Amino acid sequence: MKSLSSLLLAFLVLTGCSAEGPSAQDQQTESQVQEGLYFPEPGEPEQVIETERHTIAVEDVVEGLEVPWALAFLPDGNVLITERSGRVRIVEDGQLRQEPLGGAPEVVAEGQGGMLDLALHPDYEENGWIYLSFSKPGPGGTITSLERMRLDGYELVDREEIYTGNQFTNSRHHFGGRIAFDGDGYLYFTIGDRGSMDTAQDTTLSNGSVYRFHDDGSIPEDNPFVGREGLDEIYSYGHRNIQGMAVHPETGEIWTNEHGAQGGDEINNPQIGRNYGWPEITHGVNYDDSIISEDTAKAGMEQPVLHWTPSIAPSGMAFVTGDRYPNWTGNIMNGALAGQLISRVVIDGGEYVHEERILNDIGRIREIEMGPDGYIYFANESEGKISRIVPVE
Repeated sequence: MKSLSSLLLAFLVLTGCSAEGPSAQDQQTESQVQEGLYFPEPGEPEQVIETERHTIAVEDVVEGLEVPWALAFLPDGNVLITERSGRVRIVEDGQLRQEPLGGAPEVVAEGQGGMLDLALHPDYEENGWIYLSFSKPGPGGTITSLERMRLDGYELVDREEIYTGNQFTNSRHHFGGRIAFDGDGYLYFTIGDRGSMDTAQDTTLSNGSVYRFHDDGSIPEDNPFVGREGLDEIYSYGHRNIQGMAVHPETGEIWTNEHGAQGGDEINNPQIGRNYGWPEITHGVNYDDSIISEDTAKAGMEQPVLHWTPSIAPSGMAFVTGDRYPNWTGNIMNGALAGQLISRVVIDGGEYVHEERILNDIGRIREIEMGPDGYIYFANESEGKISRIVPVE
């Protein structure tokens, strides 16, 4: 069934009505809040791009950001954006507010660390919880931490710690930090191996794993290491550095992508208690071309759904939903940092089928999100902006 906003737009087109003028602008602003139209409707495309299944254009909607890392769409029509430098910004009525939000956690913005991911509670409209990950300073260096908080005006308030790892280190690498809620309402969080690869196989350390919690940070009783040696919070392990995480729209399961070294980037569908092999198995080698492991498979270790060799450095990912891109529905949109691209990955069940690189040489793509308005949005950290993919039919 088409949304009310889609039917209204069709009516305006058929009747030749215009949304120009001051009174119409007031109505548009009200519509943005009521219908989740976070930015004005797209204008004429400057450049049309032909892909295998859709003709598209790219439109910039927010500029002037400093290494944007994540974005979240609020139900009131505003958008939250994290900048790795340590700020949380807000977009109101399609315009970036210059002053950052107050009350954000202290971060160490060095190397790959800083202010990282953010996500809204599935029942945000009832409880107002916003989840935020960041590199936290402490004895011996930094660690990846997860908190939740609420937004009061332009202040982040009611901060609560959900989880902080147990391995402070001076390493500037592999913070992980992705956040997602699955279809059952469980909260998932990732931490990378922090540049010490062997820690990903040690389940007593908070490195190289996916963690599962209830929304308040308590541990589900069926987590695989509850009552066994290993951290109760671990859901799956043997991960190098997860940089994208999304929830399958039909199964409700989490899917991830992660960086290999030189080669061996992966897409996975992590399952409870499974070992994803890093660094015992990998399709990549070290940056000096030395061998990490002679093995690409071992008993008791999972194979990726897809691996990229050479590396593209995958980052944000999202499943395509809604009806704006009907020929992409259910596909994964996958960003890349070193590869400076967005690819469309087709899966069937849990199996890889096809990849199409729809946008190339567009900058380091850190985040991809499906907006509630049905558009695909992405954060370009090279150019400090948020853009959206617009279907041109």
